[in-house]
This record gives sequence, C-alpha cells and structure tokens, in this order.
Amino acid sequence: MAASDRALRLQRAADVDEFERVAGEFLRAREAEHNLMLGLCSSLRAMKTTATAPLARTVAAPTVRPYFAIVTSGDDLVAAAMRTPPYGAILSKMADDRAVDLIADDLLAAAPDLVGVLGEKDLALRFVKRWTKYTQRTHRLKAAERIFQLTTVIPPTPVAGRLRTAMAGDRSLVTRWFAEFLREALHEDGSTADAMADRWLNTGDRTLYIWEDGQPVSICGAAGRTPNGIRIGAVYTPPQLRGRGYASNCVAAASQAQLDSGLRYVFLFTDLANPTSNHIYRAMGYEQVCDVDEYRFA
Repeated sequence: MAASDRALRLQRAADVDEFERVAGEFLRAREAEHNLMLGLCSSLRAMKTTATAPLARTVAAPTVRPYFAIVTSGDDLVAAAMRTPPYGAILSKMADDRAVDLIADDLLAAAPDLVGVLGEKDLALRFVKRWTKYTQRTHRLKAAERIFQLTTVIPPTPVAGRLRTAMAGDRSLVTRWFAEFLREALHEDGSTADAMADRWLNTGDRTLYIWEDGQPVSICGAAGRTPNGIRIGAVYTPPQLRGRGYASNCVAAASQAQLDSGLRYVFLFTDLANPTSNHIYRAMGYEQVCDVDEYRFA
C-alpha cells in the first residue's frame, strides 16, 4: 500500500515530556527546520523546573495548557504540531501533507480562538485554507520568513565597541528598545515589552547581549536551546545608530559565543521583506535552510 493511501491517526500528547518522548527523534532529525519547536520544548521544560525550585523568581506560566499533536501512518510518525497559548500553532515538516487537515480539524475543537499558524509555505497555506473554510474568519500573511543555520562565523568588518551580557541595570533601556522592536519588526503595539524584558533578563534559559561603544548601541538575544544549537533573535539597533556595523558585530559575536560554549549550530529567522538583513546574515556565514510563512486570523 502506498504511503499516501494509508490512514492517518492523530493523537495528542499530555505534556512536553510525552511529546518529546514520542516526537523527539522525528523533530531532531531535522533540527534546523524544527528549531523553534525544539526550543519551545526546552523552554517549557525549564519553566517546569524553575516553577518547582525553592525561592526561584519565575515568569508566569501560561494559564492555558500547551497543545501537542502527533500524526502517524501505521508505525511511522509523519507530522507534529504544537501551540503555546496565546500564540499560534507551529507545524513541523511533514512526510504526508494530509496531516495538515487532521491537525487543523483537531485544533478547531481544541483551540477555536487560535490566532494564527506558522509552517513551511505550502503546509501553512493548506492549514489556513481549511481553517478559514470552517471558521469563516479572514486571514493575512503576517510574515514571510527564512530559517538560517550557522556553523562557522565569518567575522564582519570590525567596529568599535565590545559585546557584553545584559544585566538588571539595563532593564529600562531593554524595555524601551523591545517596545520599539515590537512596533517596527512585528507590527505590534509594544505593550508586551515589559514582560519581554522580564523573560530575557530573569530566566536562565536565554541570554541577552548588548554591543557597547561608550554606550549601548545594539542588542540581540540567544534562546530556544535545541539538542545541538540555539536561536538568535530580538536583534535591534536604534535608527540613528544603524549603518555603522553595530548589529552585524553584535550578532556575529553573540553567535561565536554560543559556538564557543560547545554548540554546533546557531539558528535565526529573517524577514524576507528585509533584503539588507538577509544579505548581512549570509555574509556572516548563515546558510539558508527553508522558508516559512506566518499567518494571522482575524
């Protein structure tokens, strides 16, 4: 019987531990493509550990349980999906595209308030078409992105300054820059910048870096540990300081610091609407992996 003729079966995992136990090997086989899912699993595990540690300062855990789904064809796992409320669903690579339909149908029952979905272009679009057909909700493409992976840093043209780790005393600056980053890069109102600063400065599974040239001039962060890597994100330089190489040196130095810590890979997502940043990252040694689309529902 051809794989495309086999019946598919969806099962939900009760928690992140069960999800990783069942889907971990499947996700790790394509670590770069699944770096966001693997990184979120790592963060959820860290949150559980922190929540049970005595006298630990924690970031509030989600009030709605995360969603985990695995789709199988016979004995073969062909797809996985997850959602950490209040964010959208994330789709894995799929050995059988029909799995998208099962995941969409299951989420219609489990999370009718779903705000969006992220996945490889064809998979995300198939999900959106099915979701909007049954919900009659409109949708928009929020971002067309590209996943990159780095194994060796190609140093950019050096600039003045140095990399350092952000500290509690940087909180006011970090909050202000995150608000600007959210408005500019993610087209959000910036109201979550304070909570975002808390996550970056007060949780042990992520590191926020600052490039300093007499004063802070650029930031980027490393979070979302995978088995062999980590993801760079939250890259921001104020408009008046751009074009001087600060962001390139900040990201390159932060990426090198992560490789020096023993990791094999560093990942990042880029917005395809920004050709400048895509060129900068390629020149730094980041190599294209795949394209993903993020949709939002009205």
